[in-house]
Amino acid sequence: MTSGLKKRIEAREFVLTAEIVPPLSASGKQLLEEAAVLRGRVDAINVTDAASGRTTMSSFASAAILAANGYEPILQVTCRDRNRIALAGDLLGAAAQGVRNLLILHGDDPSGGDQPEAKGVFDLNSRELMALVRRMRDEGTLPSGRKIDSPPAFFIGGADAPRDPGPDFNPQGLIGKVEAGAGFVQTQFCFDLDVVRRYVDRLHEEGLTEKLGIIIGVGPVRSAKSARWMNENLFGVHVPESVIERLEKASSPAVEGQAICAELIAGLREIPGVAGAHIMAPGGGTGAIAAVLDRLAA
Repeated sequence: MTSGLKKRIEAREFVLTAEIVPPLSASGKQLLEEAAVLRGRVDAINVTDAASGRTTMSSFASAAILAANGYEPILQVTCRDRNRIALAGDLLGAAAQGVRNLLILHGDDPSGGDQPEAKGVFDLNSRELMALVRRMRDEGTLPSGRKIDSPPAFFIGGADAPRDPGPDFNPQGLIGKVEAGAGFVQTQFCFDLDVVRRYVDRLHEEGLTEKLGIIIGVGPVRSAKSARWMNENLFGVHVPESVIERLEKASSPAVEGQAICAELIAGLREIPGVAGAHIMAPGGGTGAIAAVLDRLAA
């Protein structure tokens, strides 16, 4: 079965994806309650893979639970916790349970997580893992040459950080991910539509917008303090001062952050080469994402 996300991106439809952080729980109840808020409102749901090195329910299990309940998951897979044997086996298991979309990431350093004594594996880097998945999908083999019965039909994604393309701008990282098998990217947060326009125009010049679905990361910032923290602590993120001022002046900064996010998504729809928006709200959960979607619908 082909990924629905892949079909929509190839049809040049503007897609919406959203992110769920799986619970620290042995029950799927909370996961499904959060997903229910998004049902029919987004095209696919990301499940994170122990983001920031913090233990949660496995992203593989979470994606399988979502797929079994009629959702289209995007399984986030990091290189941090598994060697290539475990990765290949877990990916085959995910495919067997109806998972069709992957977002392949390097993974955060475990020393900053809730079990800092944990050892990172990093047997493969993200591009090497993409190439492994592409080989499993397209050639039906492992690197050893062993044949796979019923190869997986994955739509492979990677990550990027939108930035103003100055004279030294070099998209070799994205080019390498395309060569490794990526068909879409979901980016870090971006709160400046002018930066997105210039970034996507530059990617278009390199022919990348024809090869990749570029899904721009956005989110409802809860306060000016949160915005400043993002500027100081999240690589590749810049919240413009104009956005921070709006949050400072608002009687309800969280509601204002939702309005700003909805405005950004509306603006992204008008930028040629942008395939969609990816909504993240790590502090507000799916309730904050739903509030943004309500504004868009209105």
